[in-house]
Amino acid sequence: MHIINPATEEVIQEIAEDTTESIQKKYKIIQEGQVAWAAVPLEKRIAAIEKFYNFLDEEKDTLAVDLTREVGKPLQQSYNELNGARQRIQYFIKNSARWLAEEWITEEDATREKIVYEPLGIIANISAWNYPYLVGVNVFVPALIGGNGVLYKPSEYATITGLHIQRLLYRAGIPENIFQVVIGKGPAGQALLDLPLDGYFFTGSYRTGKYIAEQTAGKLVPVQLELGGKDPLYVMDDVDDVSAVAAAALDGAVYNTGQSCCAVERIYVHEKIYDQFIDVFVSEAKKLVTGNPLDKATGIGPVSRKEQIALLKEQVEDAVAKGGKVLSGGGPLSGRGYFFVPTVVVNVSHDMKLMTDESFGPVIGIQKVKDDREAVKLMKDTPYGLTAAVYSKSYDRAENVMKQMDTGTVYWNCCDRVSAALPWSGRKNSGLGATLSYHGIRAFVQPKAYHLRG
Repeated sequence: MHIINPATEEVIQEIAEDTTESIQKKYKIIQEGQVAWAAVPLEKRIAAIEKFYNFLDEEKDTLAVDLTREVGKPLQQSYNELNGARQRIQYFIKNSARWLAEEWITEEDATREKIVYEPLGIIANISAWNYPYLVGVNVFVPALIGGNGVLYKPSEYATITGLHIQRLLYRAGIPENIFQVVIGKGPAGQALLDLPLDGYFFTGSYRTGKYIAEQTAGKLVPVQLELGGKDPLYVMDDVDDVSAVAAAALDGAVYNTGQSCCAVERIYVHEKIYDQFIDVFVSEAKKLVTGNPLDKATGIGPVSRKEQIALLKEQVEDAVAKGGKVLSGGGPLSGRGYFFVPTVVVNVSHDMKLMTDESFGPVIGIQKVKDDREAVKLMKDTPYGLTAAVYSKSYDRAENVMKQMDTGTVYWNCCDRVSAALPWSGRKNSGLGATLSYHGIRAFVQPKAYHLRG
């Protein structure tokens, strides 16, 4: 398997893919170790994860450069991802003991009752390339703390990072017979689905997530899916600083080159401030530097996958053919690398793919609305349900909109953020289940009820 630098199209490294046989062997290795790992005291499992937390900081320079070379994100954003991953790990370190402790429900009656939390067993963590550290630690860290064995499949576009994760976990004291990396593309993922695992945790597209749910349904084991979104942002006419809101919305749309499941993908602006918002938004978009992600001046790197360029072009061309107007960008950069210039399209509507289909790139459509009612109608016009953001001076007015959103997360005067203390979940085509918070700790254990007499 060739690992390609999306900024240069050069082959960074060649790595052998796992076969069905090698994946089965890795599964058997973990089978031999999982029961013993579950018996290790919780504080010792947490201590190993704390060492991993420290190693991520100790080796951050190497890890950040390799992440940038492999997925194309600007170097500072790679450092940001590592810092963000460590913050999430810190949450698990501090809070896991509380949420995994046995709970006495009844202690005074003749029959005492308690709940004990036991590991699921061996789980598959089929991860994503856009934030390989962030979405990875959401799963494998609480899974390991909970006493599970993990077959971790990084995306084929983040394989080097996946191998770094394995190396540092081993260095931290996680046994090799508890955590194994599975290398490969679709066939490797299929081999995991064919194994008799005790849970499947996937981050990626709706199409693949739906397939995984269908393939594993008969096993009656937990399946969690963190999928995509078409996340709306609405700017009300009462905001105090239109320029600041426009800058925040732009960052929410193009950070990580727009390759975030919670990135702002469509914007609705009240007609009273629409023109002012557009002027600032477009002006700031034109200032963004697209280029070598290892250059400190770069704000927009390449998209990670070559095929995404064609999808983005199709969305922009479809919008223009239906009356949309491009005010900035509009297409890929010439030359080597998978670069797409940050693109702003106005005069948009929901008969355009740009406003209804997931983009996952630095393109954004901005639509004028006459009032909150129209904004809500358009925001809800989607099969996705991940996040929705509202900017307003009035919390009451914003809350009225947020309550109507069928999404796992809502934002007031912010966007495109995740907190380790809050559940990360999607509705409809955006996924099943939740990671992070205490929900994400208990997602990897199963309750056992004790009825005790005597």
